[in-house]
Amino acid sequence: MRFEGKNILITGASRGIGKGCAIELAKEGANIGVNYRSHPDDAEATAAEVRKLGGKALLLQADVVEQAAVEDMIGRTVAELGSVDGYVSNAAYSDRELMVDANMEGFKRTIDVSMWGAFYGVRAAAQQMIKQGAGGSIAVVSSPHAVLAIPTSMAYNMAKAAIDHMARTAAIELVGHNIRVNTIHPGWIDTPGERKFFTEEQIEEGAGNLPMGRLGQPDEIGKAVAYALSDDAAYMTGSTLTIDGGVSLPWWSNRAEGEM
Repeated sequence: MRFEGKNILITGASRGIGKGCAIELAKEGANIGVNYRSHPDDAEATAAEVRKLGGKALLLQADVVEQAAVEDMIGRTVAELGSVDGYVSNAAYSDRELMVDANMEGFKRTIDVSMWGAFYGVRAAAQQMIKQGAGGSIAVVSSPHAVLAIPTSMAYNMAKAAIDHMARTAAIELVGHNIRVNTIHPGWIDTPGERKFFTEEQIEEGAGNLPMGRLGQPDEIGKAVAYALSDDAAYMTGSTLTIDGGVSLPWWSNRAEGEM
């Protein structure tokens, strides 16, 4: 029970990786702030699972692109639960088109959610942790897109590269306050969001072509986030945990057709 009595706010926690983080942290005693923008029924389902595990769950509807809404969400967490001891920046958005054909509204939305939304949350959480004076831990869910130039994903690639550097900079700025900041790089994870881009048949075929022959699961990312937030990682800050099933390994990305 590494998080017994701890209050952790997770953005984008109604489904997918965010939900996986909420459940894994709740299993170890955490109370969870469940942020969501849409999908209120899914958010309530996440909260219900947290409560079933014995934790408190606070539903926090907010769009992370709105700085005031993010700051209000931090304040509501403190008012209802008493503190913000951990923060998971997970909310993301992505449109996928070639740069030359991209709808600029979707392009900008991708950057606003995935970059500015992450920054607003990390900043507001850090301010609250400094105010509390007891340290804290922040996990930023980024992506191998930060280092892999994946076509049709320019805005997402840009945003994830930016938040990687944001997290490292935050880590060095906050270390004197005993606040740790680390980054998580998930690979292709089996989440509802993937159905925006692929059919079930495409997902099944694509999974078979991955190094491990399968997609990752949200709970696998949740376990990594739990480690990064916990005292087991007390000497780790400014680091990146890659949980991608080997997809970003050079030998895999550069393999010849027909090779293993």
